[in-house]
Amino acid sequence: MELKILGTGCKKCRLLEQHTRQAVEKLGLEADIEKVEDIAAISEYNILQTPALVVDGEVRVSGKIPSARDIVKLLSE
Repeated sequence: MELKILGTGCKKCRLLEQHTRQAVEKLGLEADIEKVEDIAAISEYNILQTPALVVDGEVRVSGKIPSARDIVKLLSE
């Protein structure tokens, strides 16, 4: 599984990364987690707000910070 955290490194972006790592650990998943902070790279995903969570190339969350529990549900789908 490939996960990307899109954001410029703000507090919200760091919190999304923390929640994502907690969810991956809880599920025991093999996942590559990458932080994408480059504005040009972020703009390729056509999102209006950061932070965003991309799961295997698909934007699943944008403009909010889901809880680790919510991310567990999302990754379990």
